[in-house]
Amino acid sequence: MSPGTRRQGAWRNMRTRESTVTFKHSFTLSGDVGELPPGRYDIEIDEEEIPATGRTAYHRLAIYFYVRTPASTRTIAVTPAGLESALERDLIPASGQADADKDVRQRTGRVR
Repeated sequence: MSPGTRRQGAWRNMRTRESTVTFKHSFTLSGDVGELPPGRYDIEIDEEEIPATGRTAYHRLAIYFYVRTPASTRTIAVTPAGLESALERDLIPASGQADADKDVRQRTGRVR
């Protein structure tokens, strides 16, 4: 088994990739985490190998987001869609965020 590959069960090949993401503005990942400050964050992505003929493919199962402070490190499990959504919101200029939030409330009846 290669480094960074986890074996779960008898027949499932797993791997974990490490990466970083950068946020330019304060952001939220989910309602129970609260607002996080801008900055670079380390992430780990757990993927499961999908058997395929002729090539290897992987399916993302989980993303672990690390929030480091001088006193501790907090690990937050996020969905791939949740992280992608937070990164997309970070691209919206601050002046456009209020309009985007208003549009979401009008379409869904929910506050973002």
